[in-house]
Amino acid sequence: MKFRGLIIAVVVLAALGGLLYWSNHRKPSEPAAASSSPASPAILKFDSASITQLSLARKGSKPVILVRGNGDQWQITAPQSYAADQDAVSGLLGSLSSLNADRVVEDKASDLKPFGLDDPSVTLDMTSNDHKDRKLLLGDDTPAGSDVYAMLAGDPRVFTIASYSKTSFDKGLNDLRDKRLITLQPDKVSRVSLEKKGQTIEFARTKGGWQILKPNPMRADAFAVDEFVRSVAGASMDLSGNGQAATAFAQATPVATVTLTGDQGAQTLTLRKDKGDDYARSSIVDGTYKVDPSLDTALDKNLDDYRNKKLFDFGFEEPSKIELHDGAKAWFLSRSGSDWWSNGKKVESSSVESVVDMLRDLAATGFPGSGFSNADIAATVTSSDGKQTEKVLFSKSGNHYIARRENEASLYQLDAAAVTNLIEAVNSIRPAAPPAR
Repeated sequence: MKFRGLIIAVVVLAALGGLLYWSNHRKPSEPAAASSSPASPAILKFDSASITQLSLARKGSKPVILVRGNGDQWQITAPQSYAADQDAVSGLLGSLSSLNADRVVEDKASDLKPFGLDDPSVTLDMTSNDHKDRKLLLGDDTPAGSDVYAMLAGDPRVFTIASYSKTSFDKGLNDLRDKRLITLQPDKVSRVSLEKKGQTIEFARTKGGWQILKPNPMRADAFAVDEFVRSVAGASMDLSGNGQAATAFAQATPVATVTLTGDQGAQTLTLRKDKGDDYARSSIVDGTYKVDPSLDTALDKNLDDYRNKKLFDFGFEEPSKIELHDGAKAWFLSRSGSDWWSNGKKVESSSVESVVDMLRDLAATGFPGSGFSNADIAATVTSSDGKQTEKVLFSKSGNHYIARRENEASLYQLDAAAVTNLIEAVNSIRPAAPPAR
């Protein structure tokens, strides 16, 4: 019985092997003679910079025609005029410019129908300035499904190329359109205006970051404004179901209008929300488009979210001088190299660094409109090789402190513990240990 089972297994295995061989070789037009051709022959070889026009046609669809214009910028001219996604077009041409086949399956094909090349699924027609126009035809998948039949117009050979190559070339209008609603680069934006819920907030880029101009001059949180600018500049069209976008926008609730000004002038984006979906219009692109909800999230912030909450701007720099007053007590600290001195005496650097860290970390928990009376504590920090001096006054108000930077109208509310810990740290500064003998 065991011997009989072994015989049956061998027969089944042989049958499966024969079936696989037949599947991979069932096209009668793939003769063995093709094996004498190069293993990976070149189908296309050209300089992508020489291409001046590209036509991409899918079976059953109108061709998408792209033309290289001034500054090597690509423009879609058909079936409608649109700006092109420069990276997408460059990537497509880069893949085409050095396209190799997996193998040659027919040296002189007399019948293209078995390969699906009589009516190609994708046709790419390239016009170049060297007068060597090229047309690539893509047909059916091979029986195994891992390759695609291809040929070059004017060349009788039929090749196979990897299926992923066809995916790279099988692009439609929406794949090649520039989907940006704002074309400014974030680092080139110099001014921002945000109109939301009847309030206008304006920012201006400064040498050190950003400044709030409206509703009143205030210090801005540079990281928060940068992130906001990146979100707006990165807004892109969601072209799925775009036919209803204009109607939805007309009846949607206004969210915000943002204007970015940079090296290309001013560009405005208007956002509205309808039934959980977001729709936008841009001043530089015709039409109305659905956009990702992340844009609404980026705009869902108030003025305080963009304000600088830090009391001091010296950041990660090492201050050269610190002056603190608490009632009748006063501390005068100065740095020389890595050493700190107080009233002419060397003090333990680590104890002063604790004070520096606390000053650096002082941050507002809110921005009250009033509450500052008499100054109880004063702190002055000198940094940037003496070029920057910052003075902050602290006034005790209930269970917290209200602080004010010199020459600024804004008030900062602080947890009482943050100021109390600072004074305790200053009181804990120790003289430096005498040098070992």
